Amino acid sequence: MKPTVHDIASKAGVSLATVDRVINLRPGVHQLTRAKVEAAISELGYVRDIAAANLAKGRSYALVFVLPNNDNSFMAGLRNEVRCAASRSYVERTSIRIIEVPPFDAAALTQALDVARLEKPSGVAFVAIDSEDVVEATDRLADSGIAVVTLVSDLTGSKRDHFAGVDNAAAGRTAASLMGRFLPRETAEIAVLAGSMLVKDHRERLAGFEGVIKAEFPHLSIRPVLEGRDDADRVDALVGDTLRDNPRLAGLYSLGAGNRGLIRALKAHDGFRPCVIAHELNDTTAAALRDGVLDAVLNQDAGHEVRSAIRVLKARADGLTVIEAQERIRIDIFLRDNLP
Repeated sequence: MKPTVHDIASKAGVSLATVDRVINLRPGVHQLTRAKVEAAISELGYVRDIAAANLAKGRSYALVFVLPNNDNSFMAGLRNEVRCAASRSYVERTSIRIIEVPPFDAAALTQALDVARLEKPSGVAFVAIDSEDVVEATDRLADSGIAVVTLVSDLTGSKRDHFAGVDNAAAGRTAASLMGRFLPRETAEIAVLAGSMLVKDHRERLAGFEGVIKAEFPHLSIRPVLEGRDDADRVDALVGDTLRDNPRLAGLYSLGAGNRGLIRALKAHDGFRPCVIAHELNDTTAAALRDGVLDAVLNQDAGHEVRSAIRVLKARADGLTVIEAQERIRIDIFLRDNLP
């Protein structure tokens, strides 16, 4: 049975009115009494029903999501998840606005964050680009009392409140472990395809991948990174040239998006096919797994990331603590054998 406010009051030795004031962050509670109630909440595992409390108080949240407008499947899916969340705004008492910016464009992202700040929303979520200007824009949001969550790619050195995304270094390590085990133990080269090294998630995945390959599979060497900027045609050309110029390429790790171009190039290549590991499961990559064009796909749940971002932004706006275990985004591994 779930603990109730009555259980908290009994455990802490206080009145129900005092518990209500602590849970809803109202003034008029002595610091020691507040600490006793918080300790009882923690010990009993009580979970605040923020939605119900806010419904009773008539509280609503204005949220802004700043998202890249590139047409790769993952980002399209992310934007769709935000739109779905916006369609539930009446139930969740949110008002969600999407600002779209060009991908990998730090100046455009900085401007969008400053525009969002002037609207004085409860919170802002965005896909980060590592740039000093973006860090400063993020800090201006935080200094204005606006909650900030980075999505998919984090932002080093900023005052953001939370990162909603997978452990990207762990994702890269996982890809390397799979690649090393899939390939024969003989000297060979691996190609790496990124969207842009301007984004932290791609750099972290590459660092994790390189670390495992060097430590556990030293017979494998990694070629210089190809940057496809998540553009299918650009990726198609880069991968096609790499396969043609390196006919015995053993492996290829695509740590970003642009999978349609990658798959197109692999299907057009009539020579030796390398072992290929990519990110993000969608209709295109699932079909490529079934056809044997891809060997493994690492996936993150865009819907979970959006829901997590909204929960965190609302909690921060209310001055509540985030439950880290609830917000952890897992990495799923898909082979042809376990496709949903």
